[in-house]
Amino acid sequence: MSVTPVSVSLRAYRWTDLLVAVPLAMKKRAKRELKEEEEKEEVLCCCEYVNRHGERSHVAACCCDCEDLDDACDRFLKREPQKPESLSHVSAVVSDRIRVPWFWGGARKLDLSIVPPLVLLPALFHLAAFHFLLGVLVLTALPGLVLWYYFFTHRKKGRTLFFLSLALFSLGYMYYLFVSEVFPRGDVGQGELVAVSVGVSLTLLTLIYTKRDPGIVRLDQQAVHSTVTYYSTLPDKDSSFNGGMQEVSMTAVQRIGSSEQEGLELKESGRRNWCSVCRVVRPPRAGHCRICGVCVLRLDHHCVWINNCVGQANHVSFLLTLIFFLLTSLYGIGLVLRSVCPQQNVLTALLYCPGVYTHYSSALCFTCAWYCSIVTGGLLHLLLVQIINISYNVTEREARVALREKTARSACWGLVVDTGVYSRGLWSNWSEFMSMGDKLRLSSPTDLV
Repeated sequence: MSVTPVSVSLRAYRWTDLLVAVPLAMKKRAKRELKEEEEKEEVLCCCEYVNRHGERSHVAACCCDCEDLDDACDRFLKREPQKPESLSHVSAVVSDRIRVPWFWGGARKLDLSIVPPLVLLPALFHLAAFHFLLGVLVLTALPGLVLWYYFFTHRKKGRTLFFLSLALFSLGYMYYLFVSEVFPRGDVGQGELVAVSVGVSLTLLTLIYTKRDPGIVRLDQQAVHSTVTYYSTLPDKDSSFNGGMQEVSMTAVQRIGSSEQEGLELKESGRRNWCSVCRVVRPPRAGHCRICGVCVLRLDHHCVWINNCVGQANHVSFLLTLIFFLLTSLYGIGLVLRSVCPQQNVLTALLYCPGVYTHYSSALCFTCAWYCSIVTGGLLHLLLVQIINISYNVTEREARVALREKTARSACWGLVVDTGVYSRGLWSNWSEFMSMGDKLRLSSPTDLV
């Protein structure tokens, strides 16, 4: 039987095609099986988590299987010196294993700074309700401890959830005591309870909105036209970073026919407004927050009570949060004092309320009213400063810089700071403040270079 050259070539083509197709199919199948195995491995139950070594672990293993702790205890029992890094390893393991079961994504890590307010606040309040002197001691020591912890964390420029936990738990615990201790007395009606509940709800809603994006400066890659490299260290640039070179994104604003003087001005503006950490050019009035590690448009300050920056996008909602909280707090304090001290005027009951410590429930409510008064006084000062700064169109950051450089006019013991740069009158300043959230749709900050 004779075989034509055409049939031989067709057979050879089919065999070669088969030899190529089979390995490709096997590779695809192997990749698919490997992907399925990886997906199976990534799925965690509610009590599983990935530890600091990248290994899967279980919350039930928190009480055992700790080599660092075993080694430290073994050296202690043998009277051997501890390793220099043993205590740090043990603390890292303990903080990594403090987790709570979650419904999806495995167990979640719990920040230790959340826990102290949840434990100390109720304990101190119940302790202060036993006697008048204990109340004075607790209400004096508690603000002192909070201020000390604030300056301690502010000096290190570290983020902490302690103040946010304290604020939220204080609000929730005061509302719980109002419902469980004050309302059953019968001196507070249904309408007053609804008013307090609405105030608490509005405070939480505006706080949630304030926790969103404060107006972070982001680089618009579509606006970038060219890149210029400076081979000299910029004033706010660390020379050990990127070999002393600085890359600045330049846009079409710099035309070929621009004069040399304009080029020098643009270069100086880029050097002055360039953020070496975020790698962006800050627009006017923007600033870099060393705690959050980002640049924020019209940065006012970093508020530890919301654990977020206050900038152009959330400054209005931050002011509303303060107003709703203060109105709710003042109204609730008045209701509590009217209930525990019915014979006294509301304005004088906080200073003189005879017989309030004869009943433990009344003493507890009176202590909480004093605590709310202290918090309300501090937030009233913050609201007053905010209103004055908005009236003069000055941010808190600009006021501090102007006072440090002695370029502003100060009055009323530093409450009024007028830089005279952005102020356009009271009405125009407030109009600009209320409408500044609409200006976030403008061109990218990179167009300024």
